[in-house]
Amino acid sequence: MIALKDITYRVPGRILLDKVSVALPDSIIGVVGQNGCGKTTLFRLLTGECKPDAGEILIPKRLKLVAVEQEIKETGKSLLAFVLDADSELTRLRAALHDTPTEELGDIYQQLEHIDAFSAEGRAASILSGLGFSPEDLERPLSDFSGGWQMRASMAATLFAPFDILLLDEPTNHLDLETGLWLEQYLGRLNKTVLIVSHERHFLNRLCGHILHIHDRTAKLYTGNYDTFVETRQIQQHSLAKSIEKQQKTREHLQAFIDRFRYKATKAKQAQSRIKVLEKMAALPTLSRDTSVTFEFPQPEEVDRFLITLKDGVAGYDKPVLRSLNVRVEVNDRIALLGKNGNGKSTLAKILTERLDLLSGTMQRAKKLQVAYFSQQQTDELDLTQTPYSALAAILPDLPESKVRAQLARFGLMQEKANTRIGQLSGGEKTRLLLALITRNAPHMLVFDEPTNHLDIDARDALIDALNAYRGAVVLVTHDFHTIESVCDQLWLVKDGHCRPFDGDLDDYKNLLLTPVTVAKPQKANKTKPAKPTQKLAAIEKQLKDAEAEKAALEAALQQRYSLDTCKQLEQLNAAIQSLEQQWLNAGEALQ
Repeated sequence: MIALKDITYRVPGRILLDKVSVALPDSIIGVVGQNGCGKTTLFRLLTGECKPDAGEILIPKRLKLVAVEQEIKETGKSLLAFVLDADSELTRLRAALHDTPTEELGDIYQQLEHIDAFSAEGRAASILSGLGFSPEDLERPLSDFSGGWQMRASMAATLFAPFDILLLDEPTNHLDLETGLWLEQYLGRLNKTVLIVSHERHFLNRLCGHILHIHDRTAKLYTGNYDTFVETRQIQQHSLAKSIEKQQKTREHLQAFIDRFRYKATKAKQAQSRIKVLEKMAALPTLSRDTSVTFEFPQPEEVDRFLITLKDGVAGYDKPVLRSLNVRVEVNDRIALLGKNGNGKSTLAKILTERLDLLSGTMQRAKKLQVAYFSQQQTDELDLTQTPYSALAAILPDLPESKVRAQLARFGLMQEKANTRIGQLSGGEKTRLLLALITRNAPHMLVFDEPTNHLDIDARDALIDALNAYRGAVVLVTHDFHTIESVCDQLWLVKDGHCRPFDGDLDDYKNLLLTPVTVAKPQKANKTKPAKPTQKLAAIEKQLKDAEAEKAALEAALQQRYSLDTCKQLEQLNAAIQSLEQQWLNAGEALQ
């Protein structure tokens, strides 16, 4: 168990944590609070990266605490070697095999067996596969991968290393929805202490047994998941508000008596008695109020019903990524794009926003259509020396100052923040600025690629409210289940080079991802009598069900001993699975 005793930590200009005392149980604990409250600082204190100004942190010495490294120094290693090196004991013992006399090798092998070293490659490959890496990736140097994929590699190394306490700071930020679901399942199987800083309500609800809320320089532990925490805190705040109101009325009544009778001889004794009661009355805690966050998208003018229509579109770069694009976006559509990273979601988003031309096919757009596009990469294009006001005023030179500031205020950038250099803004504040910049012309359609990454839970809720109030079309790429469930009524699955409507809701999609399936040998077709749709659907379902043992056997073999051939078999199997799943979807549509 971790214990914090009277922890105080100061940053320039203010106290971030003030006399915090809390005992953290052996559980999965969600750490929540508004941006800037001290969540990441708490992790830095726990890892020893920084020291408290007062108080002490008690962690039993026998417990090993690990956190995901934010910077990878040795990018020349292969991906698999990087992950394996995270287990320092494994690395030490394997190195000792080359320097130990033959008569002493038995002891080394015994230690290797004790730490399950002979399945190390298999375990590492399994984690890397879960985080989205292919078997061919395992021998590639880390320098080949982008920053986001290097962060996945760093997380894989952390999960592989032996630990008792795991710290995860926004672990899903660099993951797609599918990989985030795998991580949720993986962490749920751990019998370890895990502290997770996350702004994803779904993730916190599914995993956490406790919530640590950091607010107003202190921290309080709640039992239950995130929704339980919200409900409990609301009840506590309501009860405190009533107690404060009641105490205030009592104070006013006592003070009124004192003021009226303290100088009258007949009542002086009673007045003095009430003065003592007033002095002894304990002050109740201050009613804490979260800083409110509001977003508001400018409403678009009326336009044709059909905003964008793609016919037989082919999209890509040097090679096609998506084919046979036959989709339509209408006014008031709320669409979520599903599919793994690399399947083409961002490519489709760029086509819809004319940041990428079709290789072939046609795209029809409504007259005077205005489309706003958001992606996290746009933050790199901001001039950090400007202020939000000067950045927006520069692209709206004909607008008076009051209207420029009003647009910034729609996204919570008031006078102080509007005049702050962009380089000094937080990630969430930069996201708000980008939203203000791209919606300045009241667009008819919003295409957002991972808009929630740097927003805390309150800001995400404000974004959801604003999207639901917006009268244009919305297309979302996001790994946040709660945002999809709250905003979108259509799901498009981008997979196998195609984009098609997904026949089902988000729970159906999650179940599809979590169902262990494999492919069996196809049954011989009946040449004389074609199978009915119901028979075809049943046959496919039987193939998937009967083949579960085959994939389970491959995965079990990979856990015991790493084999590149086994990894390739699994990859080929997964490709066949995707084909079978599509057949299952098509057969289901034939029944309707």
